[in-house]
Amino acid sequence: MTIGKQEFARRRRALMALMEENSIAILAAAPERTRNRDVEYHYRQDSDFWYLCGFPEPEAVLALIPGREHGEFVLFCRERDRTMETWNGYRAGPDGAVEKYGADDAFPISDIDEILPGLIEGRERVYFDMGRESDFDRRVMGWVNSIRAKVRSGAHPPGEFLALTHLLHDQRLYKSAGELKIMRRAGEIAAAAHCRAMQVVKPGMYEYQLEAEYLHEFMTNGARYSAYPSIVGGGRNGCILHYIDNADKLRDGDLVLVDAGCELHNYASDITRTFPVNGKFSADQQALYEVVLAAQAAAIEQVQPGYHWNQSHEAATRVLTQGMIDLGLLQGSLEEMLETEAYRRFFMHRTGHWLGLDVHDVGDYKVDDAWRVLEAGMVMTVEPGIYVAPDDDTVDSRWRGIGIRIEDDVAVTRDGHEVLTADVPSAVADIEALMAS
Repeated sequence: MTIGKQEFARRRRALMALMEENSIAILAAAPERTRNRDVEYHYRQDSDFWYLCGFPEPEAVLALIPGREHGEFVLFCRERDRTMETWNGYRAGPDGAVEKYGADDAFPISDIDEILPGLIEGRERVYFDMGRESDFDRRVMGWVNSIRAKVRSGAHPPGEFLALTHLLHDQRLYKSAGELKIMRRAGEIAAAAHCRAMQVVKPGMYEYQLEAEYLHEFMTNGARYSAYPSIVGGGRNGCILHYIDNADKLRDGDLVLVDAGCELHNYASDITRTFPVNGKFSADQQALYEVVLAAQAAAIEQVQPGYHWNQSHEAATRVLTQGMIDLGLLQGSLEEMLETEAYRRFFMHRTGHWLGLDVHDVGDYKVDDAWRVLEAGMVMTVEPGIYVAPDDDTVDSRWRGIGIRIEDDVAVTRDGHEVLTADVPSAVADIEALMAS
């Protein structure tokens, strides 16, 4: 269940077909990052770079050169080095880049200053995303300037730089059958982790102990890493949208909000569930929870081909706002509360985002100032919520300190949608039954 060389090749062909005539595209691998002193963070390849070739190593540069006689896909990478591989792991080397990753030509990264300017020379346009890595920006400009310095000798430097991300990110927005298969499995693994957490949680546990249950389930099922730092917020911590301390003790009578997903073969899942630490919702907790659940159901119904991106948010906001009026959190008519955005006191974020190689995946939400129309192959999250600050003395005390979010991953299909994370329950009765078991 991985992406094969044929699909990577298809992606490169599709991108090059969109590039202007007589152009070259240049992408750099993600650099390694220092965590502290001589310890580095676990390396994770840049998503754009990986999308086009699947090459997992740092210190690499990819060039796509449509129409090049000796091959259109050129990769620069580290050479094989027995000593360094003993310390830090095996390398593909230029030969492996050709054999395993489908490069037409591959060269040592140490030779890039001598070879890449020759590949750029004579091309009218360079597709390159300036501003992502300042060090690499300077290198690219150095290569171009070295060509400009030889103009009197007949060299032809490129005359135009074009952003690559617009073309590439629009391509990444549409998931292939192979990508959807991986994302479906990532959703199943994350759903199993949420079910596991519901069954083991108990008062007195620490938030980080509950987080450990997720990591165990992810790794046991082949997902080596979380897709993002997990949020495990008990009680009032559930009102902090990006709470990742996960350090407090879970208390009897509180809810715990867990936003956790795994990364499988570089593709993310993203699920949030809110459930009672003691296995039973209180009446007030359930009242707020049912509003959020109804809002999510309304939003998911709007994930259809031909509908626009913002319809799910509009549907969720309308249901949430009416529910908050009914419970007394807001006072006024529905239309007034929507027009003044009074609901943003308790629901301050969007209802979802694109999902894929990045948990907040690439892709424009608007096209020509209009909300993007949904099409088959797009994948998004649907995640409404209500968060009542613990110190908000303008509302009844029974609501204070309750944070609830429900999130699922939804793929747009030809005739509707598919909830990729449906294996984890969200209805109150189902959650309580699972926790009781």
